Order: sequence, then C-alpha cells, then structure tokens
Amino acid sequence: MSTSWAGGSTRRWRRIREAILARDGWICQLCQHAIDPRLSHPHPRSAHVHHLDGKVYGDDPDRMVATHRECNLKVGDPTKAPDPEPRPMTAW
Repeated sequence: MSTSWAGGSTRRWRRIREAILARDGWICQLCQHAIDPRLSHPHPRSAHVHHLDGKVYGDDPDRMVATHRECNLKVGDPTKAPDPEPRPMTAW
C-alpha cells in the first residue's frame, strides 16, 4: 500500500480510479445516477470509487465501483462493524 496519501494521490491510484469510472460508465453503482465528471471534490456529487470490501483486497479493481462522494461516504467502510446497541446501565 502506498504511503503517498499524505501528499495527495498517486499516479497509480488516479489511473485505477479513472479506469473504474470509465468501466462503470460514470454511473454511481450505489444510487444508479450519473456522475458528472465536471464536478470536483468536495462537491457531494463528485466522483469517488468505493472499495466493496474496504481495503481488505487493496486496490483491486474487481472489488471497487464508481460512486458519488456522498453515496460512498454514506455507505462508509464495510469492514467496520456498526456501533453496538446501547444497553441499560445501573443508575449511580
């Protein structure tokens, strides 16, 4: 995995991202609406790529899909368990 994220994305990642967006026809695979390539970060409808299994498989294009930024952030990291249900506590 690259350590270049602190300074921005890598050329390799930008190529992978562009290939996934092209493969999916610039259609968000989470909401099925078109992604406008003219929109850029941080616009909520800008292009993102979602890792279906989190980063478990790294940047495997077979495990990634094109998404809108807001759709990707709404789904979140699929490897993180949801917060547990609150449980009653004894009053102090």
